[in-house]
Amino acid sequence: MITKDENEHISLMNFIESFFMIGILTGYFIFSFFIDDTNVKSSGWTNVYYVLSGLAVLAFLLLYSTTIDKEKGQSAVEIDSNYVGFFKMFQLLYIPIVLVFLASAFIYVLIEQSIFSWLPTFNNKVLHLPNTLSIQMASILAASTAAGRFIAGIVLQKVSWILVLITCLLGAGSLVLLALPLAQNVEGAAITGWTDAPLVAFIFPLIGLLIAPIYPAINSIILSTLPKNQHGMMSGLIIIFSALGGTTGSIITGNIFQTFGGQTAFYFSLVPMTLLVFCLIYFKKLQGKNHLSVKLSAGGGH
Repeated sequence: MITKDENEHISLMNFIESFFMIGILTGYFIFSFFIDDTNVKSSGWTNVYYVLSGLAVLAFLLLYSTTIDKEKGQSAVEIDSNYVGFFKMFQLLYIPIVLVFLASAFIYVLIEQSIFSWLPTFNNKVLHLPNTLSIQMASILAASTAAGRFIAGIVLQKVSWILVLITCLLGAGSLVLLALPLAQNVEGAAITGWTDAPLVAFIFPLIGLLIAPIYPAINSIILSTLPKNQHGMMSGLIIIFSALGGTTGSIITGNIFQTFGGQTAFYFSLVPMTLLVFCLIYFKKLQGKNHLSVKLSAGGGH
């Protein structure tokens, strides 16, 4: 409704997602304010949910007061009944490019949430940071992800998305291999603040800067590729498979963390990163075929 072409849509999605990460960054600090480092058994941190419920009400009021151009929206989207739309949503699974996209989204969120969910624990159990500082320093990950998406919003207007995303994944894998060995050299000295924290606590969260553009970019690409009357149904599938990927990533990483330790758990991220590279390459190939078929049908097959 508000962008002119694919590059502009990808750029906008990255800008929007960058603000999403600013919300996560703020959430780390809100949670840390309710942590009692002197009493590890304290349940006082659960009071944070009163604050979150208030923010949820504020979010509802902002959405409710937002004006939407309904006529333009209806012209772009074919409105179905709830039941018909629900079944049509799963019919999209028969489209090859949708399947490859969903695999890519699943794997990406698996990577992202495995790191986001367990970084505070990694900081605490492996780097020996206090509970409050462990949570606060995890905000570097959210901040770097927000910055990465903001920068990508500019870069992707000029540079091919596949080149940017593959470069980002290779950079993220390199950072894992370079940063995690630093955790082995952490000494047992008391750490009380940001200035005492080991170097790895600052370096590893910068992985967010590299993986940041992937999710909003591939979401934009699949929406730009499909007809507008399928965007709502595709968004439903995005939510479902993103949730499944995030849950799976958190569970797998948690089990590896418990059995083999925090470093091994984060080294595991190299496996889905490798799979995602191949998925994105195939996704790009299918996107090119889809655009060609659209042009042929528009030109009467000539």
